Amino acid sequence: MPSVDAVCSLADVIRAADVRELKVRHPGAPVVFYVNTSAEVKAESDACCTSANAAKIIKSFKESEIIFVPDEFMAKNLERETGKRIINWHSRCVVHQDFDERKVEAVRSAFPGIRVLAHSECPPAVARSADMMGGTSDMEKYVKDSGAPTFMLVTECGLSDRLRSESPGREFVGMCSLCPYMKKNSLAGILRVLKELPGENEVRIPAPVAAKAASALGRMFELG
Repeated sequence: MPSVDAVCSLADVIRAADVRELKVRHPGAPVVFYVNTSAEVKAESDACCTSANAAKIIKSFKESEIIFVPDEFMAKNLERETGKRIINWHSRCVVHQDFDERKVEAVRSAFPGIRVLAHSECPPAVARSADMMGGTSDMEKYVKDSGAPTFMLVTECGLSDRLRSESPGREFVGMCSLCPYMKKNSLAGILRVLKELPGENEVRIPAPVAAKAASALGRMFELG
């Protein structure tokens, strides 16, 4: 990895032992994990998911109760979307946790007709106030397919910056938030790692853990 400091506020707060405890407390509940988790955590799950396919993955299980971790807000938004009872973990994305629905309404008042797209990691009140909730690829598709001229993307700033360059004539306004961890990665850092292959940047996953995690990822591709 380019920077050993490029951690994740979601992945860092749940361990494999926490997952095993949840499974004991909720026997029979399938375990679905967001992709922002460690390999050890993925190895304890039935299926992995992304923000784009989370609802589809969860709906694919016949059980009415699902363990979904680590993002608490995404779990609550998915519960509303899927009708399943979602057992969540108290973790929030540092980028999305502080978005406020009052700011959304203020932007709507200032820009009549604006389309508000919220990432599913946003607080439920923000997700409910949006015209569309989903993952980054869902938001990108919405912008490209919509005839609306103005958008507010309630997510990490990088998406607005990219879509602004890819969608001339469209206006992107309002709030976004920078991820302090993602920004620790850089092209210069990637080049350095590729050239020097420093040992401290190498990630080694034990074979048994890798095999179980790969099974969860494979299930995601199978279901979603």
